[in-house]
Amino acid sequence: MKKKIGLFWLRDDFRFTQNYGLIEATENHDQVVVFYLFKKDIFKDQEAQKWWLSKSLFNFRKELNKLNITLEIIETNSFKIFFDNLLKKNDFKLYWNKVYEPDYLKFDKYLSNNLKNKNIIYKRFKGNTLNEIDEIKKNDGTPFKVFTPFWRTAEKYYIDKIPPKKKIIKKCKNKINYFQNSIEPEKILPKNNWFKNFEKIWTPNEESALKELQNFIKERIANYSEGRNYPNLPGTSKLSPFIKFGQLHVETIWRECVKKKIKTINTSKFLAEIGWREFNHSLINYFPYMLKNNYSKKFDKFPWEKNSKFLNAWKKGLTGYPIVDAGMRELYSTGWMHNRVRMIVGSFLVKHLLINWKEGEKYFKNCLLDYSPANNVAGWQWVAGCGADAAPYFRIFNPILQGEKFDKQGEYVKKWVPELRNLTKKFIHKPWELDDDKFKLGRDYPYPIVKHEEARLKALNAFKKI
Repeated sequence: MKKKIGLFWLRDDFRFTQNYGLIEATENHDQVVVFYLFKKDIFKDQEAQKWWLSKSLFNFRKELNKLNITLEIIETNSFKIFFDNLLKKNDFKLYWNKVYEPDYLKFDKYLSNNLKNKNIIYKRFKGNTLNEIDEIKKNDGTPFKVFTPFWRTAEKYYIDKIPPKKKIIKKCKNKINYFQNSIEPEKILPKNNWFKNFEKIWTPNEESALKELQNFIKERIANYSEGRNYPNLPGTSKLSPFIKFGQLHVETIWRECVKKKIKTINTSKFLAEIGWREFNHSLINYFPYMLKNNYSKKFDKFPWEKNSKFLNAWKKGLTGYPIVDAGMRELYSTGWMHNRVRMIVGSFLVKHLLINWKEGEKYFKNCLLDYSPANNVAGWQWVAGCGADAAPYFRIFNPILQGEKFDKQGEYVKKWVPELRNLTKKFIHKPWELDDDKFKLGRDYPYPIVKHEEARLKALNAFKKI
């Protein structure tokens, strides 16, 4: 086997720690080539992630070079056509880690069958989850539809497992090129350079991910349960883009958290966020229709409204509701949004504006660095009330009260909506109540596009129709 080349298909695996497929390839072969298939269609509506992907490839290639491993990026219109051509050769063994999305898992089966037919040796490994998707089910063999019992079962199952023997990546004897027409990472960058600000905030590599994890555990996890609700405070981990692209494996996060030896409500609350990620991945695989449609079928009859004026105001952060506008501007500027604010802006779109959650999901997909189908779709359906174990539709966030409760002094709003920076605490979340010649609504900041009480009643009446 040493004579054959080890090919590792890189997907969301930009790490050396707990990268099971890549580690195995370096153990079994003197020559290893890592290849990434860039399929334009996948990233057509994910502009922010093109930046993260491009930087990840650039940084990962630099680290692989030190180990005499080549990283080649191949632009392709079809995974199927690419592998059908590759399988005409027989000088390699193929390795890859799973991606837990229905289309990827379906393609894995197609690829595995073809490799078997060609007598090409391959190995497929666990991806970036604590447990395999099919390992966590109810006693009767059906999938969980409620988070708490799911996580109770999943957590126990993971803790009871015998941990795999720790292996490390090996340096290869010499470096080789394998594919023709490899492209440079820069070719993947979005045409529009609106992402320039990202470069001041994020460094997409494993070293940064591990450093961020340690900083979070050392400085913020002790107050996570409470601190995560306040967008003006650095209370969250901000690890989500690193997890999405696999710079950080969730097992690494788990291990580093439990090393503390003190199981507190804060650590449990944080690890439960990994639980939600696992739950969401379970849902989209057992109920794949929810990736494009309502999980709860009764919402298929919901009287959504089409209003491009309102939708654009929401996207641009010009709704006239300061906490909503701050969140939308933070998203556009940084590629990330605070979790509490994600719920507020989501609720505002589907309940105050009666715009279909799919519009919000689509916009987040384009702007979020941490976008993943499982989390984004499940998150939006949770807010809209049409998802599994979702917030009830009649629970409508009041954006004024949410602002007053979680951004008491208005620091978060003032950071992202600078035209309000001179307003006092009393008016920062309801500027329409201010009577001041220096500040004029409609000139300095928009009027609210809807009135909260009227919008709330309208939403409740719409809900009654289903």
